Amino acid sequence: MTFPTDTVIRLGKFSMHRPLLIAALISLYTAGGAAAATAPDVQWPRYNNDYAGQRFSPLSEVTPINVSKLAKSCSIRLGDDGPFETGPIVIDRTMFITTTHTTVALDATDCAVRWRSVYVPEEKEAWAVNRGAAYLDGRIFRGTGDGRFLALDAKTGAQLWKVKLGDPTKGEAISAAPIAWNGLVFIGMAVGDMGNRGRVLALDAATGKTVWQFDTIPMGDEFGAETWKSREAALIGGGATWSSYSLDEATGELLFPVGNPAPMLNNLIRPGDNLFTDSVVAVDAKTGKLKWWHQMIAADYHDWDMGAAPIIYKTKDGVDMVAGGSKDGNLYGIDHATHKQVFKTAVTTLKNVDAPITPEGVSVCPGVMGGVEWNGPAFDPGRNRLFVGAVDWCAIFKPRQGENDVMASTGGHFEQEASATGWVTAVDPKTGAVKWRYHSPTPMVAGVTPTASGLVLTGDVGGNLIALDSETGKSLLQLPLGGSVAGGVVTYRIAGKQYVAATAGNVSKITFASATGTPTIVILALNAGPSHDLKVAGLDQGIAHEGAAIYKVNCTTCHGANGQGANGPKLTGIGRRLNEAAIAEQIKFPRKVMPKLYPSPLSAEDVAAVTAFIRGF
Repeated sequence: MTFPTDTVIRLGKFSMHRPLLIAALISLYTAGGAAAATAPDVQWPRYNNDYAGQRFSPLSEVTPINVSKLAKSCSIRLGDDGPFETGPIVIDRTMFITTTHTTVALDATDCAVRWRSVYVPEEKEAWAVNRGAAYLDGRIFRGTGDGRFLALDAKTGAQLWKVKLGDPTKGEAISAAPIAWNGLVFIGMAVGDMGNRGRVLALDAATGKTVWQFDTIPMGDEFGAETWKSREAALIGGGATWSSYSLDEATGELLFPVGNPAPMLNNLIRPGDNLFTDSVVAVDAKTGKLKWWHQMIAADYHDWDMGAAPIIYKTKDGVDMVAGGSKDGNLYGIDHATHKQVFKTAVTTLKNVDAPITPEGVSVCPGVMGGVEWNGPAFDPGRNRLFVGAVDWCAIFKPRQGENDVMASTGGHFEQEASATGWVTAVDPKTGAVKWRYHSPTPMVAGVTPTASGLVLTGDVGGNLIALDSETGKSLLQLPLGGSVAGGVVTYRIAGKQYVAATAGNVSKITFASATGTPTIVILALNAGPSHDLKVAGLDQGIAHEGAAIYKVNCTTCHGANGQGANGPKLTGIGRRLNEAAIAEQIKFPRKVMPKLYPSPLSAEDVAAVTAFIRGF
């Protein structure tokens, strides 16, 4: 006998919704010793678990009833301070995790290190952040901040091959978590804001040789080139892919999100719709040939990327759909067959989204750092529901005098407003109707993971692992992890036991962190007992000075990677103009246009480290 998902089942004087009853029965069964021991292992093999990007887990040992007993089993500090936005993957009882410069293989039950590999940058990095690795046929794949792409032996960490795909002198880096399929690994260029031309590539997984390349900014006789009225603008049009990708195994379609055009805050100097920026693009995974696309925002002038991987799903009545979350604060539903927009649902505050930018400044919500960031929506097929996290953070946009030519880096200026909060929203996957909202006092950028038991697992930048009830959005657990949660929250089963793992300690302090910490993996389980904390030693090789790392995550957006200036003034030569005390004074007590960073999130030690670094500009 089968029941619809909303059936209420009555047992004597008790009643329970079917999903919760099933979860409870499964929990009782899997807790029964021998049954649990023989349950097959369940991995987390990709950034978003499956190729479709749904992030759904079939596991049910951890339920809404017992999630309060979830406790830390072990943790490990990875040592490579800097942005920590990565998504762990779990293959054959081993967890693979990346930081900016290191790749570490861990025992996925006790955090014991199997191997570590440290990448030493060969050129000055354009953008030092990494969001994860891919696995295929015994190889681990990852990108680097200086435009390289690596294949490592999954058993030993030995480098198998390395190719240079991007030019860091032009602002190109590889931050996305790749995916690998059918002998190919797919990756693209990041940091389109720097004024380069985005592209996605398929590489031979065995050799690293490029099989095909798709340019996200079309030129010449490429389809869509007419949407760039200025060839000069197209040459530096942006269109980065900086998060991850999805793949439809049935059709062989690779789907990827494309970021904003450049200059990012001025569409007047790049007339046209600017394809394929702010779009979901589908290509033939074997050939790279364009199959279809949907542009969410034409001629964007707010830096509202499509940053997160789109997800592929089927509604309860059998309609094939694609959903994508944007930094413009909306969740989009696209009919997979017709490629037409079915719904557009606001998942954070929207204000002045179409207002022209004036010299006096316009307050716009979301701002440059708002909306849906690098972790996008998730889908629970049993409950027929989408879930997505978002950032509620407005900004004041202004034009910048003198930036009226196409070579300008930003085309304008923005100031993030004071308060930043977050949301998780549950949405009907066919209509886009909101089912519930959860409001967080801090931004929500972590992965959102629904499970078969009725939980939605995620985290906030306040440093908490969060478990929500899938049906109601009620908060069931807020467990401090010791650092901002900005990467993956994953779950898997080994030897009959379900584990939850989360990244903690993102130190992108101005963008997405409000809790202190250093990049750390925390592994949790029910009734875990005494935990143990580990630290990976010897990871200093190739890592920038502490002040350089702090500068990169707090100052680069405004002052440029080398102090050359971006949204803020140039710092070149500052060490000749000001002594150490004067520089520190300016950081601690800035002028009005610069955000106040001291005493939080920057400590006195942080200010001293940054001061020492920028004196060399």
